[in-house]
Amino acid sequence: MPLKLNSYNAWLLMFGVLLAAHAQAQSYPARSIRLVVPSAPGGGTDIIGRALAAKLTEYLGQQVVVDNRAGAGTTIGIDMVAKSAPDGHTLLVSPSTLALNTWMYAKLPYDALRDLAPITQVASVPNALVVHPSLPARTIRDFITLAKQQPGAINVGSAGIGTSPHLSLELFKHLAKVDMAHIAYKGSGNATIANLAGEITAQFPSLPTAMSYIKANRLRALGVTTVKRSPYIQDVPAIGETVPGYEATQWFGFLAPAATPAPVLERLSQESLRALRAPDLVKIMAGEGAEIVGSTPAQFGAYMKSETEKWGRVIKAAGIKPQ
Repeated sequence: MPLKLNSYNAWLLMFGVLLAAHAQAQSYPARSIRLVVPSAPGGGTDIIGRALAAKLTEYLGQQVVVDNRAGAGTTIGIDMVAKSAPDGHTLLVSPSTLALNTWMYAKLPYDALRDLAPITQVASVPNALVVHPSLPARTIRDFITLAKQQPGAINVGSAGIGTSPHLSLELFKHLAKVDMAHIAYKGSGNATIANLAGEITAQFPSLPTAMSYIKANRLRALGVTTVKRSPYIQDVPAIGETVPGYEATQWFGFLAPAATPAPVLERLSQESLRALRAPDLVKIMAGEGAEIVGSTPAQFGAYMKSETEKWGRVIKAAGIKPQ
C-alpha cells in the first residue's frame, strides 16, 4: 500500500531537504578548486580569471588555482570542465568563444548550453572600429558612405576567421548593408601592425588592444561595438547609434559543470558577485578595459543562449564554414 503523506509529514520532508541543501552549501568547498582558463597565460581571459581566483580564495576559504588549458580555439579547456565531476571543485572562466565555437566547429565534444551551468557573466569588453588616419572618414556614417561608393575595396583586417573582431565586421556588413574585403591575420597584434602601416584600412580589435594607438592618434576610432559608449573612451560613439541593432561584445563568463548541485551554484554565485564588487578586482578589470557585469545565473544563461543564436545567424549569413 503506497505511503500517504499528510501536511505535517510533507513539511518535515521539505524541511529535511532544505537542511541537507544548507549543509551541502556550508561544507563546500571541501578542498582546493581548479579554475580552468582555456587560453594561454597573459591574455585577457587569464588576467580576469586570476583576479577572480584570488578573491574567491579569500571568500571561499580554499585555494582557487588557475589551470591554463589552451588549444583548439578554447575548446580543450571548456571540454575538460564540461566533463569534470559536478561537485564545484572544477570551474571555468571562458571568453565569448564559448558561444562562437558552437558554429565554428563541425564536431564539438560538448554542448555549451547543455553541459555547463552558468554562474555569472563576469565582464564585457568592447571592440572598436578603428581606421588608418589617412582615411577621410571621421564618423561611422562617413565610413558607410565610403564603403558603398567603393564596394569590396575597403580592406578590413581581423585576428583570424571566426574571432570576435572578424564577426564584429561581418555583423557590421550585414546591418549596414556594405561590402568590404576581410583579411585574416594570425592574431590582433599582426592585424594592428598592418593597420598602422596602412596595409589595411580598418579593423575591429578589442578596445584595450587599440587604446594606446588611439590616444597617440596613430589610429582613429570611429565607434565601439557595445550598446553604450565605453567609460574609457566616452567621446567615441557606439556603432549602434548609427547602425540600429548593432552590438558585438567580447565577454567573459564563470561556469561549472551542468549537474553541479544548486546549493553549490548558489554559493558560487553569491561569492563571485561579492568578488566583482571588491575595489582591487574592479581596478584590475579597468586596467583591461573591461566593464564588470555580475549577472545572476538565470540572466547569464539567457544571455549565453541569445549570443549563441545571434552569432549562428551571423556566421551562416557570412558563409563561414565550420572547421
